[in-house]
Amino acid sequence: MLKFNLFTKLSILALIGWAVVTAAPNVLPESWQAHLPSSMPTKTLNLGLDLQGGSHLVLQVETQAVIQRAYENLEDDVRQSLREAKVGYLQLRADAVKVSFVLRNPQDEATMREALSELRNATVSIDGQQVFVVFRDEELERLATTALRQTLEVLRNRVDEFGVAEPLIQQQGADRVIVELPGIDDVQRAKNAIGRTAQLTFHLVDAQADPTNPFNLPPNRKVMMSQDGYSIVVHKRAALTGQSLTSAGASFDQYSQPAVDIAFDNRGTRIFAKLSTENVGRQFAIVLDGEVLSAPVFREPILGGRAQISGSFTVQESQDLATLLSAGALPAPVKVVEERTVGPSLGADSVAAGQLAILIGFVMVLIFMVIFYGMFGLAADVALLVNVIIVLAVMTYVGFTLTLPGMAGIVLTIGMAVDANVLIFERIREEVAKGQRPFTAMENGFKGAFGTILDANITTLLAAVVLFAMGSGPIRGFALTLSIGIVASMFTAIMLTRWMLVAWLHAAKPKKLKV
Repeated sequence: MLKFNLFTKLSILALIGWAVVTAAPNVLPESWQAHLPSSMPTKTLNLGLDLQGGSHLVLQVETQAVIQRAYENLEDDVRQSLREAKVGYLQLRADAVKVSFVLRNPQDEATMREALSELRNATVSIDGQQVFVVFRDEELERLATTALRQTLEVLRNRVDEFGVAEPLIQQQGADRVIVELPGIDDVQRAKNAIGRTAQLTFHLVDAQADPTNPFNLPPNRKVMMSQDGYSIVVHKRAALTGQSLTSAGASFDQYSQPAVDIAFDNRGTRIFAKLSTENVGRQFAIVLDGEVLSAPVFREPILGGRAQISGSFTVQESQDLATLLSAGALPAPVKVVEERTVGPSLGADSVAAGQLAILIGFVMVLIFMVIFYGMFGLAADVALLVNVIIVLAVMTYVGFTLTLPGMAGIVLTIGMAVDANVLIFERIREEVAKGQRPFTAMENGFKGAFGTILDANITTLLAAVVLFAMGSGPIRGFALTLSIGIVASMFTAIMLTRWMLVAWLHAAKPKKLKV
C-alpha cells in the first residue's frame, strides 16, 4: 500500500505537469502569454452566458405550419388517388386542419373510401356529399415531434456555422427552444441568424396570370411578393426545394453585386436539369421564406447542378444567407417569444464574485488543515491545490463551459477533496493511538479509509451523473464540474497525498507520528 514504483511516480508527475501547463493560460496575463513558446497551449476556459454576457433567446416552434404543409401534400395524394379510381370530385382544397372536397356522385362513396384507404395516416369522414380527410392523432404528434427535433438540429448547425463558442440549445416544453449565445451581444443579428426559416424553393412563373387579381387565378397558382415590392404569380407547388442543396457560398454576380452560389446533390441536379431543359425561355422564381429573391429566365439548359442567387444583398447579408442555407432550413417557422441581453459588466461581476468565493473557501480550508493536522495538513493542502488545477485543466482541454453554478461545483469539490484527507488522517490517528509504528499506522490508515472514501465519492458521482443527464443549463454546469472534481479528488487524496507522506516517512524516519 505504501510502495510506489518508478512508473507510478513518473505517471503522477506527468499528470500534474500536464495539468499545470494546460491550466496556465487561464491565469497568466496576456502579456506573458505572448512570450511563451509556440508549443505551449494557449486555449482558455469557455465562459458561459452568465460569466461573459451574450444573448438569451426563447423561440417558439410554430408546428402548425408543418401540419398545414403536410395537409397541402395530402391534398396532392388525395387528388392522385381519386383520379386513379376515376371518382368525380369538386372543390378539393386543403387548410390547416383538413383536406376537403365535394363528392360529385354519392354512389361513388364506396369507391372513394376504398381509394383513400391507402392513406394509412389519415381518416375519412363524410357529411352528405362533403368529404373530410384528417390526419390521425398519432400522425399529428409525430409531425410536431419531428419538427421540434429537426429544429434543434438545424439551430445547432447554424450556431456552429456562425462560430459561437459553446452555445446552449435545448428544448423547453413541447414547442419551445432556449438558445444562449455567449459573447454575442447583438440580439438582432442573432435573431436573424438563427430564427430565419431559410426555406429555399424554386417555382415556375405563370406569366399569363394576372397578379393583381388573386381571386381569379388558375388552379394551383399563388401570388408572391418580391424584394423589390412587385407581385408575381408562381406555381403553388415548388419544382425544387433547398433540401437538395449540398453547399452555398457568398460570391459576386456578373455586375459585381453580392450573390450566393449554390450547388445541388445528384437528385437536385437531375431535377434542375430537367426543369431548365423543358422550360427554356420561361421565368422561374427563387423564393426564400415566401419572398421572391429573383425571377430569372432559363436561357439554356443548366446541367451542372449549380446556380446563383442574386438580389438586393449587402456583403454581410449574402454571407449570412450562405451560412443559413449551408446549415439547412428550419422545418417550421420560429417566433422569438423572449429575448434578453446579458451585459459583459454583469458577467464580470459574476466572475469576480465566483473567484472571490473560491479564493476565500480555498484559503480557509488550507488554514484549517494546517491547524488541525500540522505537516499532514500541509500535504493535504498541496494535493488540494493540484486538485483544483486538474479540474481547470480538464475543462480547458475538453472545451467544457464554465458557468456560475460550475464555480459552485468547484467550491464544493474543494470541500469534498479535503474530506477524503480528513478520513485518512483520522484513521491514522486511531492507529497511532493503538500504539502502531509509523509505517504500520499510515498503511492501516489508508487501507481503513479507502472503502469509505470510495463509497462516498461513487454515490456523489452517480448523483452528479443523474443531474447532468436529466438537468438543464445551470444544473448541468454544476454537475459537470462536480463530476470532474470528484475524480480528481480521488486521485489527489489516494495517490498524491499518500506519495508525499510516504516520501516524508522514508526521509524523516520518525519514531512516532504526530497527526
